[in-house]
Amino acid sequence: MKSFIVLFIATLVVSAASAESCQKPKVEASAYVTEDATVLTKIAFTTQFTLQCSNGVKGISLYAEVNGKALPAVKLSADNKYQVSWTEDIKKAHSGDYSVKLYDEEGYSAIRKAYRNAEDPSSVKPLAVVVVNNPGVYLGPWINSEFLAVLLAALVSYTAFSAKSKLLA
Repeated sequence: MKSFIVLFIATLVVSAASAESCQKPKVEASAYVTEDATVLTKIAFTTQFTLQCSNGVKGISLYAEVNGKALPAVKLSADNKYQVSWTEDIKKAHSGDYSVKLYDEEGYSAIRKAYRNAEDPSSVKPLAVVVVNNPGVYLGPWINSEFLAVLLAALVSYTAFSAKSKLLA
């Protein structure tokens, strides 16, 4: 029984050591950002990308980091398609580019270690970086239609009463 356990652990160690990493990654990405925030409290960001490695490795577990938040990259299909999604409060979200740094398991553990030890995480090189552009969000018109209707009703009432008082005088 002991020899079986030792053999099992040795097999795990050898398989983990022989796991290939992605060499010279190429990323093709597309993104979607919520642009109409008239009734929302958060903005949704989604990016889908295809990862191609020069050494042909497929099925890598990927993780992403955006503005200090660690996120999992969800694998969508067998041809190395992934997706990363997150939300931000409307008041905290800025227009412009967001860098989505992609890490494999080794890089992700190094990032977590850097955060845990209060070290600079920028020393860990990402596998690839995807840029998501936020063009800004529409927060609605400057003047609400209800306010404009009340303002116009008050103006019409004032004009009508002024004309009536001039006719009676």
